[in-house]
Amino acid sequence: MQAVLKRVDRPVAIAFGFIVVLLLAGSLYSSSFLSANYLLQQLQVAAFLGLIASGVMLVILLGHIDLSIPWLVTVGGMMSTAAAGWWGPEWAIPFGVFCGLVFGIINGLGVAILRVPSMIFTLGINAVAQGIMVLHTGGFAPQDHATELMHWLAVERVLLGIPNAVFIWALLGCAIVVMLQRTPLGRYIYAIGNREGATYLSGVNTKLIIITCFAISGMCSALAGVLLAGYSNKGYQAMGDPYLLPAIAAVVLGGTHILGGRGTYLGTVAGVVLISLLASILSVMQMPEAGRQIIYGCVIVGMLMVYGRGQKVLG
Repeated sequence: MQAVLKRVDRPVAIAFGFIVVLLLAGSLYSSSFLSANYLLQQLQVAAFLGLIASGVMLVILLGHIDLSIPWLVTVGGMMSTAAAGWWGPEWAIPFGVFCGLVFGIINGLGVAILRVPSMIFTLGINAVAQGIMVLHTGGFAPQDHATELMHWLAVERVLLGIPNAVFIWALLGCAIVVMLQRTPLGRYIYAIGNREGATYLSGVNTKLIIITCFAISGMCSALAGVLLAGYSNKGYQAMGDPYLLPAIAAVVLGGTHILGGRGTYLGTVAGVVLISLLASILSVMQMPEAGRQIIYGCVIVGMLMVYGRGQKVLG
């Protein structure tokens, strides 16, 4: 029994414990809180945050941060709908994700090659993406409505009543788990998060790893934007603004070390579900958006104080 307890990741266990507490608290507030339909609806909403958090986790494991999330999500949503109007619906999803990839690569180049602090550079890229989208919508926009495929992926339920968006999140999650646990890239990510200099001296192309992780993060944010556009049936400005703090909070709540080098994807999943349930309860309580952001910010600061003081170890 003691051996089993030692293998349990404490932050992950705590996160799942809080999920149970929130479910019980929600059931006391509303009898429908534990209904299958309501829980599936919460999973569908969590899937969008889960896609974003998947990319954010990789960047945080490196010891960096990506603050360009809000407008990369918007880029994905708005450029996918625009591409459908320019070239046809079959180009919508690929082009939206490709735009996120381009911005992600730029982020990686700025951090890895120019050695600009990730917090500053990604915040600047976020402003650049915002300006580009404002210019895009200020002129002639051929289409802002989502395609049928985007709507189908984001909203419809084909298998066992589970939203398709949840399956997309699950597929992405499985790919990231395999990458982190079964490939050299995953080992390099953890190593860079612990000691980038030592990893570089061991012969690893650390710059390429950093660029790759930021590129994946950009693609994940853009993909979430594509699905959000499908969910709301249109792309619109600032559609990614509500996701920056929740995505970071979900990752650190799941036990990923805010300074890099340690974390599991299971923890990120727990953090995403926890944040989604918390947001649902706050919405039912009619908590204003400002109050929600304060809570998310306090979570990040609190987890930074808890995990930021510990010594980083190779995951």
